[in-house]
Amino acid sequence: MAIFFADEQGEDPPAIPVDADDLVAVAQHVLRERRVPEDMEVSILVVDPATMAALNTEHMGRPGPTDVLAFPIDEPGQSMPGLPAILGDVVLCPAIAAKQAASNDVSVDSELAMLTAHAILHLIGFDHDTVVEQRAMFGLTTALLAELRGGHAPGSTIAHGDWGPRRAPAEATTDPGAAARVQPFDLSLVDVNFDLGDR
Repeated sequence: MAIFFADEQGEDPPAIPVDADDLVAVAQHVLRERRVPEDMEVSILVVDPATMAALNTEHMGRPGPTDVLAFPIDEPGQSMPGLPAILGDVVLCPAIAAKQAASNDVSVDSELAMLTAHAILHLIGFDHDTVVEQRAMFGLTTALLAELRGGHAPGSTIAHGDWGPRRAPAEATTDPGAAARVQPFDLSLVDVNFDLGDR
């Protein structure tokens, strides 16, 4: 699995230090646990607030910067033969993540890791348009990070599987209650500030 990383934060405001190796490890872990094919590529880009604001306005129709954007590109088998299979791009804004980290009383690295895992799940088809999807996606994000860090999220079990709910094999999507069972996790146990309008 190829993960490409680029730090394109400008100098105004000063760049927030980013642990590129950790974010790549988070992305690799999520992709491996969701059994994303090894030939898929992902790009992680970190940008300044002005760049993120422009992307958010252009692609989401929302003013101002946001913490993370995910741009899905290909699913397995969609690319032309001989061309790379690109799962998608993750764009992070460390300056916004730093503000959220302070209000959540977590480190900037922890906030960026959570945002990276969250965005990778978006690339593979997870979303949070409904309460059930929200619980499944945020619970899985928390559990995957806990597993990567050698811990265990309270009350969670990771449902290992292929891709996300929309890209799972057909037989796995025939049960309308499957999304609710992907990750039984009580989000009230986690103090996380997700800006649902921006993802």
